[in-house]
Amino acid sequence: MLTAVELSAYVALVAVGLLATNLLLGLLMAAGYIPARHWPHQPIKLFRLHNWTGYIALVAVLVHPLILLFSSAPRFRPIDLIAPVWSPVQPTSNVLGAIALYLIVIVVITSYCRRALGRRLWRSIHYTTYPAAAVFFVHGIIADPTVTGRPVDYLDGEKVFVEGLAAVFVLLAVWRIRHRRANRRADPALG
Repeated sequence: MLTAVELSAYVALVAVGLLATNLLLGLLMAAGYIPARHWPHQPIKLFRLHNWTGYIALVAVLVHPLILLFSSAPRFRPIDLIAPVWSPVQPTSNVLGAIALYLIVIVVITSYCRRALGRRLWRSIHYTTYPAAAVFFVHGIIADPTVTGRPVDYLDGEKVFVEGLAAVFVLLAVWRIRHRRANRRADPALG
């Protein structure tokens, strides 16, 4: 039978996969990618898919630490999840996880209210997805999924999964920045 710690680790992997997918969709939309014109030549609604992956990822990100409340060893209290500075194990990793969670909550809530905020303010807030991604990837890499405080095994399958997603995100973010600069040089009115 799965322990609470193991279940939390599996939910975390699902959350990282969903967040990475969401980031990829966001980068594709920002670059003007239209699936009907390009591969797969189908009228896929990226915006809707981006929203739903964001909402489902938020649920997974919230459930991941909540499961730890049912762990018998180590014992987590609600305060350990809200302010993990006092976490019984891995306080640094858990603080990073909490920061990523709070940033993701801000991005999702403000996205839900983007019309009321106005495009310029919403977009400025939405750019916090980049630091949120950096923080949740680091959290996913340095956290011990067994919550025993063992050293990081960077070649562990779970870590390689997170590292691979982080590498893909960095490459796509760099591509997106270069793509935007090239478009600005080609058409200064986009600036």
